[in-house]
Amino acid sequence: MALAALGTSALQAPTPAAAQDCTITIGSVVSLTGPAGRFGQAAAKSIELAFNDLNAAGGAAGCKLSPDVRDAQSQGTVAVDAARQLVDLQKVPAIIGGIISSVSIPIVTSVTGPAGVVQVSPASSSPTLTVLAKEGKTGGVFFRTITSDALQGTAAAKYALDQGLKKIAIVHVNNDFGVNMVAEFRKSYERLGGQITSTTPYNPNQASYQPEVTEALGGEPEALYLVAYPGDGTTVARTWIAQGGPARFLLNDGMNSADFIKDVGAKYLDDAFGTSSGTTATPSTDYFCQAYNAFATDFDCQAPAADRAYDAAAIVGLAVAIAGAPDKAKLKDAIRKVVDPNGETIHAGPDGFKKALALIEEGKPIRYEGVIGPVQFDQHGDITGPFRLWRIQNGEVVTIGEMKADEVAALKAQAGE
Repeated sequence: MALAALGTSALQAPTPAAAQDCTITIGSVVSLTGPAGRFGQAAAKSIELAFNDLNAAGGAAGCKLSPDVRDAQSQGTVAVDAARQLVDLQKVPAIIGGIISSVSIPIVTSVTGPAGVVQVSPASSSPTLTVLAKEGKTGGVFFRTITSDALQGTAAAKYALDQGLKKIAIVHVNNDFGVNMVAEFRKSYERLGGQITSTTPYNPNQASYQPEVTEALGGEPEALYLVAYPGDGTTVARTWIAQGGPARFLLNDGMNSADFIKDVGAKYLDDAFGTSSGTTATPSTDYFCQAYNAFATDFDCQAPAADRAYDAAAIVGLAVAIAGAPDKAKLKDAIRKVVDPNGETIHAGPDGFKKALALIEEGKPIRYEGVIGPVQFDQHGDITGPFRLWRIQNGEVVTIGEMKADEVAALKAQAGE
């Protein structure tokens, strides 16, 4: 599915002539439909906005950047086919995506890793991706602009207990993301004194989740930890409430969704809490929120994956400029040079990118401090960062605190991890 089908915006600025002489196509495989569809749609608009901003600043390596967005349909097999088309037929030098880990993992192991094509995911958080990198199975070309669930699960455990959620049942999507998130959560939650009454996996796209909810209600839990995507999660939450489950919830990052709140009913969610990968505010953060809200009118800048997708696209585009060409071999090293800690700080938006391109032209290092803050990629393509602690109140998601990365690391160390 071409991104053009998602609409355009009056925010798109005229592109300088230098960036119109040639076009560099960057692939993207995100879930525009299926359980993760809303995440992918929000991310696709961010990618479009980032490339518009880069083109307005002069493009990359003298060329206009153009996204070729394909729908993964929230399915690994579909995603692999889409990625193969982009890599084998379109010869793209990089792919942005996927959104969910069960899509990103088969793409990197079957397509981008073997082909040596850079892949940057804005939302795939499974610890399995780190393991694959350690085992040399990603080819060193996989990066992500979201923290691993190995950290988020620990943060969620501490936050749950701080909010008085001491005896919970777990219902989780039965894929790599859900299984790993729960495993990491369990380690810390039980060590810190919490009690898990049951753990029940579910398969996506079921018409009913009554058997799973009935099982989860055994053991008289005080709350439900729901690790899901908004579509399926809505059905699970409504079934939980209808069957008399306590209206107290712990939610994963993807459930920070206006659709979820509206469809479940705000009055049932005033005791719902959640964690998300956080941000360190920079001028990029302010720019993005204003620009994205005007550009992607069906979404808000707080939409899961939106901020991280902009940064993923910006990093890829600036890496092309540093490489001087859409050369997949050069892009692997250029990605890290975009966030060089010794470089001159640059921010998001046409003005920031214009400054970045001028510095690159002069052979000077840059440090992109993006929407989510200043990041660096470790040897496995991972980043670290803070975690946002939020709750739902009167139908709105409200930030009530932050847990810094070093606090999470200390908790994991105490557990001997």
